[in-house]
Amino acid sequence: MPTYTGISSEAFRHPLDAQAEQALRSVPGFDLIARKFVEFVYERPRYVYLMGNSIEVGPRQYASVYHLFRECVRDLDVSPEPVLFVSQSPSVNAYALGQEKPCIVLNTAILDLMDETELRAAIAHELGHIKCGHTTLNQMANWVITVAAGLADRTFGLSAIVSTGLIMAFYEWLRKAELSADRAALLVLDELNPVLQSMMRMTGGSSRYPNEISLKEFIAQAERYESLDADNLNQVYKFLLYNDIPRGVFMTHPFALERVTFLQQWSTSEDYRRIRSGNYAQTGTGAVEVPVEAPVDEATRLRQELEDLQRQIDDLRRQSGE
Repeated sequence: MPTYTGISSEAFRHPLDAQAEQALRSVPGFDLIARKFVEFVYERPRYVYLMGNSIEVGPRQYASVYHLFRECVRDLDVSPEPVLFVSQSPSVNAYALGQEKPCIVLNTAILDLMDETELRAAIAHELGHIKCGHTTLNQMANWVITVAAGLADRTFGLSAIVSTGLIMAFYEWLRKAELSADRAALLVLDELNPVLQSMMRMTGGSSRYPNEISLKEFIAQAERYESLDADNLNQVYKFLLYNDIPRGVFMTHPFALERVTFLQQWSTSEDYRRIRSGNYAQTGTGAVEVPVEAPVDEATRLRQELEDLQRQIDDLRRQSGE
């Protein structure tokens, strides 16, 4: 497996990811939420929950999974090294969260369904999210939909700046961010088919009938799905399926067969060839950065942050004429 020492996320980040992030950042109130809110409302409690209710993977806990994980961290040059957890769940899923204390969670169902190569692709995908700085925005998206549901008493008054436009911008970005993470998986595995195989397992794989699905047929299905766009009405249906605005339901991931097509295209691109040859952008930052400050007493820091947050909220209200 190749190792991309010093690689920047900008080397492989999908342009649609960058464009969707820029559109999101232009929505009023975004920067305030990004800088001040997420760390205290979502990241820390979630980390505490995982530490208390999941298995932390290490040399003596899921040792083979830990070995895969460490190789992927090395190959994608992710620093600091995230914490890896395994959580008991029948849902075939994995996810990344946290910026100050980044971590990846693998549900037990994904361990039971995938072989070692497929699992490597899934882990590399989640590391791609961390490498690109996606985790803060991802957490914010989860919070924003909660705010939109009317839980204003838990949001320090921030519900005043949440709109349907902000929600749609968050979820449009979430879907595009998956395309960058898929590229990270391809870089780590250095071969297209195992990544597509992992996608197929996630889409409709079965541990009971593991040998009765065909990657060739899955790719052919992706081509048939792509051809649906020839009918403009189908494009409208796709938009409505992604964004069910009346019910407030938004898809966080692109359709799996769309992701197949995007990744196939990149696998034959000049960009991918250059990165594989060692010619890639180095260093750089991800999508959202939360500044790391000098250590202070935790209670004092929290109080200072909340006081600063409230002052900025008051300023926003004055500017909007409230």
